[in-house]
Order: sequence, then structure tokens, then C-alpha cells
Amino acid sequence: MAAALLAATATLGVVGAPGAAVAAVAAPGLGTEQQARAWLPQPTGPYPVGTTSLQLTDDRRDDPWKPGQHRKLMISFWYPTARPATGNDRAPYMVLGAADHFGSADSVGQSDYGFEPGRTDWAGIRTHARPDAPALPGGKRPVVLYSAGFGDPRTWGTALVEDLASRGYVVVTVDHTYDASEVAFPDGDLATSVLPALMAQPGLDVGALLRKTLQTRVDDTRFVLDQLAALRRDKQLPAGLAASLDLDRIGMVGHSGGGSTALQTMHDDPRLKVGVNLDGQLHFPGPDGRTGVFLSSVAQDGLTRPFLLMGTQNPDSGSYHRQPGWDALWQHSTGWHADVTLTGSRHGSYTDAQSLLPQLARQGAISPEKLAEDVGDIRPDRAELATRSYVASFFDRWLRGHDDHLLDGPSARFPEMTYER
Repeated sequence: MAAALLAATATLGVVGAPGAAVAAVAAPGLGTEQQARAWLPQPTGPYPVGTTSLQLTDDRRDDPWKPGQHRKLMISFWYPTARPATGNDRAPYMVLGAADHFGSADSVGQSDYGFEPGRTDWAGIRTHARPDAPALPGGKRPVVLYSAGFGDPRTWGTALVEDLASRGYVVVTVDHTYDASEVAFPDGDLATSVLPALMAQPGLDVGALLRKTLQTRVDDTRFVLDQLAALRRDKQLPAGLAASLDLDRIGMVGHSGGGSTALQTMHDDPRLKVGVNLDGQLHFPGPDGRTGVFLSSVAQDGLTRPFLLMGTQNPDSGSYHRQPGWDALWQHSTGWHADVTLTGSRHGSYTDAQSLLPQLARQGAISPEKLAEDVGDIRPDRAELATRSYVASFFDRWLRGHDDHLLDGPSARFPEMTYER
């Protein structure tokens, strides 16, 4: 749905994955089929990773997509711990109900990325994190929020999130209920996206839908920021986690609509000190979805705090000069900012699509044509390394005061990154 909404506005090698492992499954009336399996790349930081999930309910806000009920969200924490997870001790990539829906023909994920329904063992993918592990002692750690693209679940950025946690950050991933493909709650409720039905309505004002979606996400993010302060006293979190949250050093990174959310929330809420936008537009179309350019308020006003724009070679992306929202933001901002573009990439290259989909393609669960459309022709390991390195360099510089100088200019380490200041 991220791609569908954005469209309305305007491979070689895999890290950490055995060759072509498959699982045999029985399909009614079809005999035995082979389900594709996939692996996430290993985190690169020095710390093992822990994770825990939590439901939050905003008693003061009506759900904008489901009037008459309070807004409820699922979030996950990813953080340094002492002992690495192995084998089945590793947390699942998606809980079973969410995995089943995500892999079905009814999911936004399937329609957005084009993998064959039912052909992938999404429930069998494991993270590298130990569930509910105690936090590693060592004082307060900077906090980074993560928001996925319109229609994507919070899990779709796990490779990046785990890497940040392994480097010493506490990362909080947010599912935007009824926007994300599906959100599984502890009581068994599975809230699926309302966006496909809304997009199919005749006479839809696409710009209005995009503005509502973005505003809902900003409200979600600000609510999570409110809750983080209260959670520092929450005894339900794993040992040491609440005490490790440094709420004076908070940043945010997001992909697509999540990147738009990160910078718009920075504009609206001073608690966010810095932000990274991974290929998220900052302008809206007119009512017909094709004509007119209407800037978001962050693009109109600019930012006084540091931000990083990371574009792709998608037809509607690239340099900030080519995007009206990014260009306006650039011209109106006084805080430090830079722009990089990943050569050979596509819109999905900054997500887990870059690691997982090439593995599925080798097992026949996604076509080569759709794979190229989703993640381009850049080597997956290079795209993953570049994404992790630039995002970590930015947060290290502005939340920790550790500058590796990667963001000073073009880098010989990453010739595939075009740099602009």
C-alpha cells in the first residue's frame, strides 16, 4: 500500500541466508508444495539484542479509522542485552496470526510487494533477538523510534532495527493500527488495514486520505512519546529496560510514509531531536491523486534540528532537487541536513524487502520482474550495509557525539551512495 499510495501521488547474493532451503507443506487439493524460507542478516554491533512487545491504549483519543473505540497500538522494544539468542530462543519475525495474514492474498504486503500468496513461511523467519531478555546494564541509552511505510507492519524494518539495538540504542517500533497490513494484539484480535477499501472508493480524494494517514501516524508517535515517560516506571517491562531509556536523546527513522512521519513529528514535537527519512515524500497530490502539489507543513516551514534524507532510484525519488516536498524542506531548514541516494535501488531497498525478497525469488515465490521493481539491481548485502552504516552514523553523530565522518561528503567506502549537502 505504500507503493499504491505513492503511485497515486505522482539480484546478486544475500547476506546471512543459506542457499535455497524450503519447507514442505500440504495444500488442500494441491498435494505437497514447497514453502520458501528466508533469513535476516546478522546485526553488526557488539551487543546481543533483546526484544519485548507491548499494547498501548490511548483513552483520550477516538480511533480515526474506527470511530467509537479508543485508539490502540502495538509497539516493540529492541535493546542491548547480555546473552545472545540461538535457535528457537530467537523471537519470531511475526507472530503466527500476523504472519498468516501477511502471506495471504488479502494482505497489503502481498499486493504491495507481489510475492505469491501462501508460498512463504513468514512464521518461520526468526529475528536475532531474545524475547523479554533483561536489558544490558550500563546506564541510559539513546532512544530511536521506527515507523514503517504506509500499509507496512512494524516488523518490515527489523534488519535495520536489530542493527541499531546491537550498536547500543533502544529502538521502539510502532504499528499504526488499521494502516499497517495487519496488527496482532495479545487478546487474539487481528486488526487489518482499511486502506485498500478506502483506496477503492469512487471519487476518493487521495490527498485528503494521505493527509489523514500522516496526521494519524504523527498523533500515534506523539502518544508513544508520552507513554515512554510513564513506562520508565512500568514494572512489566524486562529488568533494566525502563531505566535505560534516555528521553533527552530521542531520534526517529522511518521508511516511506514512516519517513514522512519522522520529519513531520520532528516539526510538531520538540522531543524528537533528530530524524532520518528513508524515501518518504513530503508533499500531497490534489483530490484526483495526479494533479497539484501541496506541501506538508514540515516542508513549508523547514526544520531547525538535524535530519538526513535517503532517497532511491525509484522514478518518483532520487535527489532532493527532484522532489517538491524535499526541495522545499531543504530550502527552509536551518538545521544540519544531508541527502544521499542509493544507486541501483528501488523504494523497498531500505526495508527488509532488500534482504528477504531475493531469497524468495530464488525459490520461485516472487518473479524476477517484481523483485527488480521492488528492490532494483543493487547487491542486497551492499544495500543493507549502506543503509545501516548511514543511519547509524547519523544517530551516533547527533545523539551520542561520536562522528565517524561518513556524513562529511562522498565516501570511497560506499561508491553506490550519491551525496549532496
